[in-house]
Amino acid sequence: MNVIAFVGPSGTGKSYRSLIIAKENNADGIIDDGLLISQGKVIAGTSAKKEDTRIASVKHALFIPPKYAHEMRSALKKSKIKKLMILGTSENMAEKIAKRLEVGPIEQFIHIEDVATEDEIAMANRMRMEDGKHVIPVPTFEIQKDFSGYFLHPLRRFQPNLDVEEKTAEADKSIVRPTFSYMGDFVISDEVVIQLAIHEAMKVQGIHKINNINVRKTNHGAHIDITATVKYGCHVPTVCRRAQQLIRHTIEELASVNVRRVHFLVRNLYID
Repeated sequence: MNVIAFVGPSGTGKSYRSLIIAKENNADGIIDDGLLISQGKVIAGTSAKKEDTRIASVKHALFIPPKYAHEMRSALKKSKIKKLMILGTSENMAEKIAKRLEVGPIEQFIHIEDVATEDEIAMANRMRMEDGKHVIPVPTFEIQKDFSGYFLHPLRRFQPNLDVEEKTAEADKSIVRPTFSYMGDFVISDEVVIQLAIHEAMKVQGIHKINNINVRKTNHGAHIDITATVKYGCHVPTVCRRAQQLIRHTIEELASVNVRRVHFLVRNLYID
């Protein structure tokens, strides 16, 4: 396996440009912040940006915890990746990652200054410093299941001709704000989630009343359990499924809270 590295200080736009740089250098695998990415998909690992603290995130990205290093080494051995590109904040960091993963030596170092202008680097740095925005070079659904921070929005390349098959999936990226962001804590109260859930559920024809809602927070997102009264004569599974979809979509869209599940329990029937 050939190995190259793409390096630059934190917040200079490496992750944003990583897919383009990998393609230009015929790298079919990328190591970025704890993830092994190939063809626009996460092959192995978990995002270091899901850690609760910056120190834990750095250790994760360097594969210092043995479990992360072992998982990634196993995945690399099983993969068919021919050329790997490692992202790091410096040449030294990239070399440490290569050593932990038992790959290398690194044949080439590409610096962010070689591929981005000073203005572009400054803009990327402002996004990081002022907004706490981080780029993960995979679609949101690839990391949603275990990300503990907040999803801001996806980035997608515009495809001019939808009739032409897109052979690479590297266009999709996710803009996130990790929980360790220096922007401060971002808290959505349980009451907000509850009121959003009630509001969306009552839009669904067939639901008469929401009796109770319980919200349980986990490291991976919110679990919402709802008991409801539905109108007699409606098709209960269809009504509940529609309410689940609306609740999940609205809470994730408006509150940026990852909703792992919405469970419905129909307790009563209402006869008009």
